[in-house]
Amino acid sequence: MAQTVLIAGASGLIGTEVTTQLRKAGHEVLSLVRRPTTNASEFTWSPQAGILDYNLLDRADAVINLSGASLSKLPWTSSYKHEIHDSRVDATRTLAQAMHHAANAPATFLSGSAVGFYGDRPFDTLTEESAKGEGFLVDVVVDWEAEANKAPEATRVVTFRTGVVIGPGGAMKPLLALTKAFLGSRLGTGAQIWPWISLHDEAAAIVHLLTSDLDGPVNLAGPVAATSDRLTALTAKDLHRPYKLAVPEFAIRALLGDAGQEMLLSSQHVVPAKLVADGFEFRDDTVEKALGALLGS
Repeated sequence: MAQTVLIAGASGLIGTEVTTQLRKAGHEVLSLVRRPTTNASEFTWSPQAGILDYNLLDRADAVINLSGASLSKLPWTSSYKHEIHDSRVDATRTLAQAMHHAANAPATFLSGSAVGFYGDRPFDTLTEESAKGEGFLVDVVVDWEAEANKAPEATRVVTFRTGVVIGPGGAMKPLLALTKAFLGSRLGTGAQIWPWISLHDEAAAIVHLLTSDLDGPVNLAGPVAATSDRLTALTAKDLHRPYKLAVPEFAIRALLGDAGQEMLLSSQHVVPAKLVADGFEFRDDTVEKALGALLGS
């Protein structure tokens, strides 16, 4: 059944692919933008100021929230940490509050989240039932998801926890640029597990959740775990570049601080338990397939 879906963050890496897949499936997509509108499907809002025409929520069967400052913008200065936190919390709060003012709240609220919730857990297998970890991103995710869960009681809320999205932007953008420049490197020991997912499957999972009965946190990560070294080495191989350099952990921490520790050195074996149990089928079920789809190998 076709739905009208309101998306915050539709112009980003994930939002663009989600929009494409939704329209291909026959859904109508409305987009929230922070600039002047350019067509009838766009509507302005100001999440930082809490400004959103709540009447728009009456038109939407579902809301997808993908707003948030990029985690791959480095370094994480003190001011940028505030932006990472506030951009997510403010946008989610504004959407949830608008739903309460709507005459008919949307039936579904799919709100972005992150595997950063679990922190550095090298010895654990992490499902949606796992406890939160420790760290800056943990605190961000806790506050972020708390705002999503303030949506009206009648609205089904899903907070989808995403890992490294293998696509042409986001966390892969600097990795691809460095590898193309013959600077592909092992990061730390390389043994840390990175929870990855292809851009196609990230969007497909979100579209799946639109018509699913799942609620609460849902892990969006590929079903076959991969180490940092495996991902970076495969990237170099697919780009026909050497892979002989190594950056020690102390250098990563010294140069990038919390961003280096939490984005590059943390180990998280995240399992998409709820998604798989719900019948979702990954197109790219290994990191080799995900990189192959991205790089054409």
